[in-house]
Amino acid sequence: MNIIIYTVVILIVLYFLLKFITNISSKKISKGLRFIIILGLIILAILFAVGGRFLLTLPLTLASLALLKLKGLSIFQLISLFRLIQTLRRSGRFSFNKPQSNNISTLSVSESYKILNLNEKKKLTKEDINKAYLKIQKKIHPDISPETSRLSSIVNEARDILLNEIK
Repeated sequence: MNIIIYTVVILIVLYFLLKFITNISSKKISKGLRFIIILGLIILAILFAVGGRFLLTLPLTLASLALLKLKGLSIFQLISLFRLIQTLRRSGRFSFNKPQSNNISTLSVSESYKILNLNEKKKLTKEDINKAYLKIQKKIHPDISPETSRLSSIVNEARDILLNEIK
């Protein structure tokens, strides 16, 4: 029933909008359209100037993950994988450009919590850690995509650190 009401309201608004536009001269329409385009471009330029680093990082990372032939991942899984890579890159543990031997180092406990998307303040059990570990490993296991073997080894290391800590 709500769909019918919304459709009728939209059609009525569209009718009055089209009726209003037919009474306006084409010069005024083109002038208004130019104003809207220029205003939109200015807003877009400000948006990229302020948050361009963050806005461009996610699409480029998702595109690079697609190049790695990660098959069968949803957008939510790609975003969580993106967060994992960003956490590792910020801590200097992972880089696409460096050889893998330079990336090998031990993780801190807080980094392990971030990698597995766990809360440090919460009391965790082995089951919680293993559940978070399996959730990530299903996405990046080397059997699914050989290009993610380094990420998989980092997640393994994070799980081992947290399991050793709760003992």
